[in-house]
Amino acid sequence: MTRVKETKRRFFTRTVWAAAAALALSGSAAGRDARPNLLFILADDMGYTDLGSYGSRHIRTPVLDDLAAAGVRLTDAYASSPVCSPTRLALITGRDPARFRTGLVEPFREGPWGAQAIPAGYATLPALLRTAGYFTALIGKWHLGETAEGGPLAHGYDHFFGFLGGGIDYFTHEYRNAPALRSGNESVTRNGYLTTILADEAIRVIQRSAAQQQPFAMSLHFNAPHWPWEGPEDSGLGTQGQHLDGGSLAVYARMVESLDYEVGRILTELDRLGLADDTLVIFTSDNGGERFSESWPFRGAKGFLLEGGIRVPAIVRYPGVLPAGQTSVQPSLTVDWMPTLLEAAGIPHSQWPELDGMSLLGPLAAAEIVPRALFWKFQGHRQRAARQGRWKYYRLRESEFLYDLATDSMERANRAAAEPAVLAGLAKSWEDWNGGMVSDDQIPGYCDRPAEVGVPFDVGPGSNCREPGPAPK
Repeated sequence: MTRVKETKRRFFTRTVWAAAAALALSGSAAGRDARPNLLFILADDMGYTDLGSYGSRHIRTPVLDDLAAAGVRLTDAYASSPVCSPTRLALITGRDPARFRTGLVEPFREGPWGAQAIPAGYATLPALLRTAGYFTALIGKWHLGETAEGGPLAHGYDHFFGFLGGGIDYFTHEYRNAPALRSGNESVTRNGYLTTILADEAIRVIQRSAAQQQPFAMSLHFNAPHWPWEGPEDSGLGTQGQHLDGGSLAVYARMVESLDYEVGRILTELDRLGLADDTLVIFTSDNGGERFSESWPFRGAKGFLLEGGIRVPAIVRYPGVLPAGQTSVQPSLTVDWMPTLLEAAGIPHSQWPELDGMSLLGPLAAAEIVPRALFWKFQGHRQRAARQGRWKYYRLRESEFLYDLATDSMERANRAAAEPAVLAGLAKSWEDWNGGMVSDDQIPGYCDRPAEVGVPFDVGPGSNCREPGPAPK
């Protein structure tokens, strides 16, 4: 195909799905506020196959399975990073996390780069939605800075209830042996299992918005199923809740099933208030799973750019705009959710900041696939990856791999020697993309001990992966 023909084909495709999205949006807006409510639900460390609708063999998730049946289930959705902080930075900015020096801190913590991951005054997703008339709320995990200046209220949220750090105990609500639960900038106490408490707060925000007839834009960031390994009836497990010496498949299943149940309570409240048809609901995960999660038919886990570390479940329900019961193979990234939500909110493109993602409404409404290349970099083990079509380029330290995902989803057969031109092309594309990212300046990378992930990688002086510890001076 000539370059002119390829350009015309891409223009035609984009025109078709953009027109389809515009038609669907305009039609659905008839007789109601053109601004839908926006409910973005983020699980923490959920594996690709931890939902029944994605093939789980032992975890029951009827609510999320029904959500997928009522919307679009994406099979080729990816997190922008294999750990949480960079992914959350990508979500709130719509930019590849490696565009920020703080996006290379895996996970984010205070250091020479500062105490907040988001630059002051940055045009964030919640800030833009608030300007457009939405009541913006973050319920749950933040993990982009633990100071007031770096917290949610400083970056566009009207309301915050949750925790600022990377984890929290489900029952004591402590992190690093200190109280961690907050409302706004104040420490608060609640009794009960945190997944339930977060759902309770989400329901209160929905009720408040309904009473005031103001559309809401809520990011509901559950800590489940992130460790400590504690289900809703496991308050007496003690050390079973710890990362290294606790947990089991049964406990993990209870954590995921509790999350599913609480999502059901929230969706039921939307129904009761007559808001379900006026609400865009998105469910996904911040990265792949770890010790007890399922990722079949992939391998790898949190902390690695193999498919199991970055391929995530993603479900989008938007009544009257997106078809129900559909499955899409559209490649997508975390950075796509910001333009998707901005478009759904009716914010003109002229008011959008520069973004790295694309809105998914058009392709999903028109059942079109937009060809694109996806790129990642990760400091831990000096990893890099690119995917274009069926081909996946992966580099770990000095070793390069090429996988044909169409026939080898497990990423076992290295085709680098058999397809040198494909390897070279993807490696060059990655280098071109990386030219727009910040430079690697010896920021310590994320480190999983080999015993935790079952991958025989040594942590030595030649690796950028460091043992957890205080930030460098």
